[in-house]
Amino acid sequence: MEQQDQSMKEEGRLTLVLALATLIAAFGSSFQYGYNVAAVNSPALLMQQFYNETYYSRTGEFIEDFPLTLLWSVTVSMFPFGGFIGSLLVGPLVNKFGRKGALLFNNIFSIVPAILMGCSKVAKSFELIIISRLLVGICAGLSSNVVPMYLGELAPKNLRGALGVVPQLFITVGILVAQIFGLRNLLANVDGWPILLGLTGVPAALQLLLLPFFPESPRYLLIQKKDEEAAKKALQRLRGWDSVDREVAEIRQEDEAEKAAGFISVLKLFRMRSLRWQLLSVIVLMAGQQLSGVNAIYYYADQIYLSAGVQEDHVQYVTAGTGAVNVVMTICAVFVVELLGRRLLLLLGFSICLTACCVLTAALALQDTVSWMPYVSIVCVIAYVIGHALGPSPIPALLITEIFLQSSRPSAFMVGGSVHWLSNFAVGLIFPFIQEGLGAYSFIVFAVICLLTTIYIFLIVPETKAKTFIEINQIFTKMNKVSEVHPEKEELKELPPVTSEQ
Repeated sequence: MEQQDQSMKEEGRLTLVLALATLIAAFGSSFQYGYNVAAVNSPALLMQQFYNETYYSRTGEFIEDFPLTLLWSVTVSMFPFGGFIGSLLVGPLVNKFGRKGALLFNNIFSIVPAILMGCSKVAKSFELIIISRLLVGICAGLSSNVVPMYLGELAPKNLRGALGVVPQLFITVGILVAQIFGLRNLLANVDGWPILLGLTGVPAALQLLLLPFFPESPRYLLIQKKDEEAAKKALQRLRGWDSVDREVAEIRQEDEAEKAAGFISVLKLFRMRSLRWQLLSVIVLMAGQQLSGVNAIYYYADQIYLSAGVQEDHVQYVTAGTGAVNVVMTICAVFVVELLGRRLLLLLGFSICLTACCVLTAALALQDTVSWMPYVSIVCVIAYVIGHALGPSPIPALLITEIFLQSSRPSAFMVGGSVHWLSNFAVGLIFPFIQEGLGAYSFIVFAVICLLTTIYIFLIVPETKAKTFIEINQIFTKMNKVSEVHPEKEELKELPPVTSEQ
């Protein structure tokens, strides 16, 4: 009986404290990311009208079409640009304030712009909206990196995958909620759009109130703060039992490995041979996630639905239905990631996206000649959303937490986050020109990227399910053809061998 209890403890379970910390961190941060991605879509025309009226009240003239389009493009693109800036702040903030502290600090970049956007119409200032979009972008850039890092370090190894997918789940929920609130009979109207934009501050305020009552990352406390007692107390609260010596020993072992390298900056990260394949994998996965066309699919979905005969007034409901499919499939990913593993979900997800892009290209090319082709296009959009929600959307950020140790993890998230946001920005900027130039064949570009990413994952990315951070690092040590985790330290030869996956 005692042996059975010990076995259960080694596996770890989802305690109330761990569950609530996960929900508060994800709702207060990741939800906002998704919400702000979609919040400006529905009221876009109303907001452009406000820009025009504001300019007219100041100058007595209306803005011409091209400058107005440019001003709106700047408004939209400020969000991914802010995300890029936020990614660059990840390392300094998580090292100075800790993972939980960085999330609490990050709420400044949500509450302040929420107030500014809510007051923009009363203040008759569209500049407030543009500045606010930059600030909520910084918030999203930080949260998209810090939340997976925080949850990955809180979770026992058997729950790390499931909890690591929760941030992506809340991003999809945020998108869906923004789509629902953005229905024209709710908040996407002349009086409601400032409220729609300002609601992003509500999750941040709740997180600011509740998150201080939950533990900081035990790994941060032990490895970076050198406070073993605080780390033990945090683990005891998270695991629900007093005997956490085994896990403390594992963190201490990671600490010993880390002493060899010290803090690893982004520049040092690119120079280290022992982290070569980890870094390349992060860049490929993050670029593949965004350049595979996920935002373009959403951008093109309305036109596909209209061409399939969906009435213009009903397109907003069909789009919200697509958002609901995204949420449901991400929930599925939470439950299957520990069963099927990260690698299989990535391969499956990118393969579905590849197939959907190829069939969608054919369907769009034949749309005017074959009567039932528009319906095939709708199926392809939904299939793509399902595929992306299973693997490409949730898994890459989880893998960054798993394949890097404590000293290199913040810098790895800075690199991964920067690639993510720059790729996001590039797709938003370039896709309209690709669409104009290639028309129905636009999605061939994304199909090629999906194919190349799938091949890379198949050849290079190992399975990390149910392994400790040290065990995962040793898998990459062999791939990098270095004799130890950090060659500078001879004593690291004594690290235990990797346990093989059964």
